[in-house]
Amino acid sequence: MNQQTTKGTALVTGASSGIGATYAQRLANRGYDLLLVARDQQRLEALAETLSKDTGVKVEVLKADLTDSADLQRVVQRLRSDGAISLLVNNAGVAINGTLAEGDAGKVDTLIQLNIVALTHLSAAAASSFSAAGRGAIINLASVVALIPEMFNAVYSASKAYVLSLTQTLQAEVSSKGVQVQAVLPGVTRTEIWERSGMDASALPPEMIMEVGEMVDAALAGFDQGEGVTIPSLPDAADWQAMVIARTHLGPNLSRNQAAARYK
Repeated sequence: MNQQTTKGTALVTGASSGIGATYAQRLANRGYDLLLVARDQQRLEALAETLSKDTGVKVEVLKADLTDSADLQRVVQRLRSDGAISLLVNNAGVAINGTLAEGDAGKVDTLIQLNIVALTHLSAAAASSFSAAGRGAIINLASVVALIPEMFNAVYSASKAYVLSLTQTLQAEVSSKGVQVQAVLPGVTRTEIWERSGMDASALPPEMIMEVGEMVDAALAGFDQGEGVTIPSLPDAADWQAMVIARTHLGPNLSRNQAAARYK
């Protein structure tokens, strides 16, 4: 079905499979044109052909390895120069397994480059362009391990805590300029990230694993509701609000001119 759209173009990273491909499909159905970014040219082109045929939107593919500085800068420059882009979905990411002490330094560096450095550069470019235009949205894929870091790999958990913190700060910086910013914190989602990191998702209780379509649909529902942080599996949003309130209660005592009495 052909659609007329004024929504602009959604740039989706890590778009060749899993969460990214599902976001691409859902956004195409909403009438966004697409700019799909990933390393796998063949998969991107197959997805682009399907989505263009099924929805009638314009779909462009951009092969890029976001751990490569030159490739990353090509995508950054596209974000800064293409006024049609109105939505950035920062989905590209990688996980690793094992303890920090036993970790492979090269894999750690790759994770940091993709999960943190690339996401930061792309968020900055989008924030600049969208703020200047007075419209747009940024969706950053974090993880629930940002809230329960003891449960998973140290570097991956820390990278997702960074994504959450960056996104919350970015919300404060650009919300008054007409830019919407959302952090999505999925739990265990059935994607290829498990196999790639050497972990076995089937070893987890089935009730912990969400299908990717359900996760993305919930995340987009949260986006539509204007949520700054969306946790797709959390039954009661009041639980998150209670955590936010508890954190803000710390505020007046986080920086004072004297140490607490218990340290004297």
